[in-house]
Amino acid sequence: MIIQHRRKYDPEFKTEAVRLVLNGRTTQDVAANLGISYGMLSRWKREFTKHTDDSFPGQGKLRPDDERFRKLERELRDVKEERDILKKALAIFSKRTK
Repeated sequence: MIIQHRRKYDPEFKTEAVRLVLNGRTTQDVAANLGISYGMLSRWKREFTKHTDDSFPGQGKLRPDDERFRKLERELRDVKEERDILKKALAIFSKRTK
């Protein structure tokens, strides 16, 4: 059984590969010369054209918009939890006063 490990490419490598394609070389030619798949290079190109500066944030890091979204989701979850606690407390105290 052959076990293959995923190769990791740093953001500079990805950016330079995409720039070669954007400067007129074909995606297929660049992929073959760099020893990567055509599909991978095409994905990198799509990501680069969509996010330019933040296209390859790295492992464990998020783009600024994604980080903001994650923070807002976390804040919403906390606020809902606090609301539910207050509802339960109100129900408990209103039973006692009757």
